[in-house]
Amino acid sequence: MRVSSTPSISEKGSTVDNPVIPGFHPDPSVCRVGEDYYLACSSFEYFPGVPIFHSRDLVHWTQIGNALDRPGQLRLPLDSPSSGGIYAPTLRHHDGRFWLIVTNVSGDGNLLFTATDPAGPWSDPVRLPGVQGIDPDLAWDEDGTCWCTTAGVGQIRIDPRTGETFGPSRRLWSGAPGAKAPEAPHLYRIGDYWYLLIAEGGTERCHGVSIARGRTPDGPFEPCPANPILTHRGTDHPIQNTGHADLVQAPDDSWWMVLLGVRPGGGTPGWHVLGRETFLVPVEWADGWPVVGELSVSMPAPGWPLRPRPAVPVRDDFDLSEPAPHWVSLRHRPPEACTTKERAGWLTLRARGGSLDETDVTFLGRRQQHLSCRVRALVDVGDGRGGLAVRLDEQHHYDIEVSSGEVRVRARIGPSNTVVATRPAPSGPVVLRVEVAAVSALNDARTGPDTVTFGIEEPDGTLVEMAALDGKYLSTEVAGGFTGRVIGMFAGAGSVHFDWFDYEPAAH
Repeated sequence: MRVSSTPSISEKGSTVDNPVIPGFHPDPSVCRVGEDYYLACSSFEYFPGVPIFHSRDLVHWTQIGNALDRPGQLRLPLDSPSSGGIYAPTLRHHDGRFWLIVTNVSGDGNLLFTATDPAGPWSDPVRLPGVQGIDPDLAWDEDGTCWCTTAGVGQIRIDPRTGETFGPSRRLWSGAPGAKAPEAPHLYRIGDYWYLLIAEGGTERCHGVSIARGRTPDGPFEPCPANPILTHRGTDHPIQNTGHADLVQAPDDSWWMVLLGVRPGGGTPGWHVLGRETFLVPVEWADGWPVVGELSVSMPAPGWPLRPRPAVPVRDDFDLSEPAPHWVSLRHRPPEACTTKERAGWLTLRARGGSLDETDVTFLGRRQQHLSCRVRALVDVGDGRGGLAVRLDEQHHYDIEVSSGEVRVRARIGPSNTVVATRPAPSGPVVLRVEVAAVSALNDARTGPDTVTFGIEEPDGTLVEMAALDGKYLSTEVAGGFTGRVIGMFAGAGSVHFDWFDYEPAAH
């Protein structure tokens, strides 16, 4: 069986590759229990929500589940917009339990979940109506008081078991004078000080990480004289939008930071298509302040044995009763609309919405994690209609679909919705193929970051190309929002069956 679809970070002598979790995995929050590390990310409008990862070396990560995998935990109304839903979790381990606090901006506000096993199951939500603001953080002081700090940066004491709050929220610190969007606060007790780490400048090119410290968890806080302690604003560094960080200490007492960043490609202004990804960088301490090391796409390996993990297979044959954890749907996943139990060894999708333009379309996809990749699927539409889609949101997606004896490639770019190519479909099941190729040379300043090619595959594996589309229109710089590309299968009418789905990286 071929494997390698989940990126295993390649060791090149004494270096490892960044990002450590590629693709649309933003707002990382990390904690360590013994020799094990656990990490959670934002999930926005996708269900299940909040992917949970495990590592033994901070470099190789395996998704072990999704914290919010039941409708009672995650309510995303069908009219909730893309880039709504679940924002910025904080994951912590305290008093023998894992604690996860998130914001559902599409209706439920701030919520808190617990688990004894981070792979799940996670509890039903504890609602926090008294906690205002996104990006909530949890920290406990020596007497067991729990402090919840939110974007702004405000703070309130809470009972994490009941959701009760105590007293009014207090403003702690607003970051550097004139810097917008102080957010992503994380509070830590390290040595003699409490440290308050924040992001500021907005999650675009001006993003950065700053820190302050105080003698008590509720301040007052003095800012680090070297703020921002990490930013790539105003540079041509290949990693941009750096921010929303979290700190973790390794068993050897070294310190590390996980953070989000993007990898823009193409010409001006640079387009990132994979979303905000999770990067790793070392941290040293000097004069009581953290000093962040060089963040790069190839970094020195940590000073301990690396522990690579088995990769997710290239091919999913849909032999399991439930989709693997890396598969996501839009807003919810009714069992009757997505099942492997109707036809043995096949995935069956039953249509609800008629296309990817609609919020209730039946869709099962996975995050694009490589700048260049190839996706293939064997689809039997019968009397239905469906195929493969490369999705950013309802107004920005490319699709290849089969129905009524015809294959069509469709491009939705803002208000434009165009069938760009058609051809007769072969009889019976057909292999659809999508190839994403990062550009290697700039033709002019407007050159996009990649080309997305669609076609059908002949029995001998030859690609019959139907359309090659500029990938910049499926980028955050064009579409806006906070997500990244998700590639997968959809049903627009009737029942559509998929025998297998391949995702594999390609050279670029």
